[in-house]
Amino acid sequence: MNLLPFSNLPAHSSRTFVPAQIDLGVWSQIAPLFDQLDARAAQCQTVSNFERWILDQGELAAALDQEGSQRYIAMTCHTDSTEAEQAYLQFVEQIEPALKPRQFNLAKLYLAHPLRRQLDPRRYEVLDRDTALRVELFREENIPLETEESKLAQQFQKLSGSLTVNFRGEEKTLVQMGRYLEEPDRALREETWQLVAQRRAQEADKFEDNFEALLGLRERIARNAGFPNYLAYAFRAKGRFDYTPEDCVKFHTAVETEIMPVVRLLQAERKRQLGVSSLRPWDAAVDPLNRAPLRPFTEVEDMVTRTQRVFDKLDAGLAGGFAQMRDLKLLDLANRKGKAPGGYQATLAEARLPFIFMNSVGLQRDVETMLHEAGHAFHTLAAKGEDLYGYRSAPIEFCEVASMAMELLGNQHLEEFYSSTDANRARKTHLEGIIGFFPWMATVDAFQHWIYSHPGHTRDERRAAFLGLMDRFGGDVDWSGHETARANHWHRQLHIFIHPFYYVEYGIAQLGALQVWANSHRDPVKALGDYQAGLALGGSRPLPELFATAGCRFDFSDETVRPLVALVRSELAKLG
Repeated sequence: MNLLPFSNLPAHSSRTFVPAQIDLGVWSQIAPLFDQLDARAAQCQTVSNFERWILDQGELAAALDQEGSQRYIAMTCHTDSTEAEQAYLQFVEQIEPALKPRQFNLAKLYLAHPLRRQLDPRRYEVLDRDTALRVELFREENIPLETEESKLAQQFQKLSGSLTVNFRGEEKTLVQMGRYLEEPDRALREETWQLVAQRRAQEADKFEDNFEALLGLRERIARNAGFPNYLAYAFRAKGRFDYTPEDCVKFHTAVETEIMPVVRLLQAERKRQLGVSSLRPWDAAVDPLNRAPLRPFTEVEDMVTRTQRVFDKLDAGLAGGFAQMRDLKLLDLANRKGKAPGGYQATLAEARLPFIFMNSVGLQRDVETMLHEAGHAFHTLAAKGEDLYGYRSAPIEFCEVASMAMELLGNQHLEEFYSSTDANRARKTHLEGIIGFFPWMATVDAFQHWIYSHPGHTRDERRAAFLGLMDRFGGDVDWSGHETARANHWHRQLHIFIHPFYYVEYGIAQLGALQVWANSHRDPVKALGDYQAGLALGGSRPLPELFATAGCRFDFSDETVRPLVALVRSELAKLG
């Protein structure tokens, strides 16, 4: 049974090294290809031979990458499918562990090769740097630990995707319940919020157990690699060449000093408009003027059609890319039981095509997610002509500029979903959401800084650390009577579980996206052109250069934050 929404995608370029007929889930068929590459390294006598060897490595890596991506897509689209789960776990348990030492050996051969110094230094600068990092961090003893980490992450996905509640006689996923938090009826919102909180509370120990197992593995991985803690290891492993943990701490402080005052002003205004004595957790998503929730579409296909029209107005090239995804069935957008939570864009590396996964239920945030993931997809398409496999993806900090900037640029055409009045209302909600995002980003990132720099901490100490951050970045929300839910609020953030330290990137990228948006106010044609030029570089240049090409500064100090917050406040004032 084929569980993928797409099938039989051709490779972007015909294979010249990997056999056309090969089962990439069987190690005995893959291993001979690594044997050939190992043997050929010493036979490369010219630069052109050496570059062909590099490209053949990339061809194999792309084919294997796509195999793993397809199994991950099938598993997240069907968490209740034993077939999909077993196929994904088979790849994680049997193929990925076998790949790592072979890839490590190829990296060593590349670095030691006498012809490497004859390669174009600018062209291969990033590849040299990234390859050296992989060799530096590789430890044979970490392979089984990383395999176990992937399995535990899959268990988190399965647990999260399985949660439902019985709401007024109907079974609903927790994602589906989110729409009721936008209803003007405050009693309904409170009922909804409490029902979801109670359901999460029933699984709190499972979430904690899962996280502690992951935490233990990560601490061992860091020690094996010679680092004092996982914080230090993660920054190195993620290739954060251009910023430090101390820079992130300064970013947290900039959020506290430059953004939290605006958050509190917006919360006070929300409380006044709602006419309530205190702002409760179930008051965050509703329209403060008690207007009915924005309903941009009813059916997913309608969302796709309207999104297509947004891109038609924005840029013909972007519109063509989205139409191609639609035609090739590279979209799985509707929420359903048994589907993993969240949204993502996955790159099918050999086809050089993007796939978008979402959990749409008919809310304005679905439109934002659609634009966001489409931004990632456009990044994949922009870099598809790059022949070096490692350069077809960029650092996450810039990948998220692609997606977040597209939210802001696409929002210029929200009249495809709404009347002018409702479009402005949606724009205002989005900008307020950006302001509100930064404190949560700082909370998640600072929480992970604390967790991984305090090995051996207890569950109570971890809870206290999180509550301290909620005090610092939570603003003026009254959680009284729901203290346990407040302490466990981080359980809903999948990044903490399955993508450790992958969250500050969103904050860094949001600053880049806001700069693209600011540029578009001055010269929309140039701003879009610079944005697309940055995407087309893929990962071929260092992070600051990617930002600069897109018209942004790579900086997240208060000097950068302050004027961008001022711009958002100015736009909010215009929107009323």
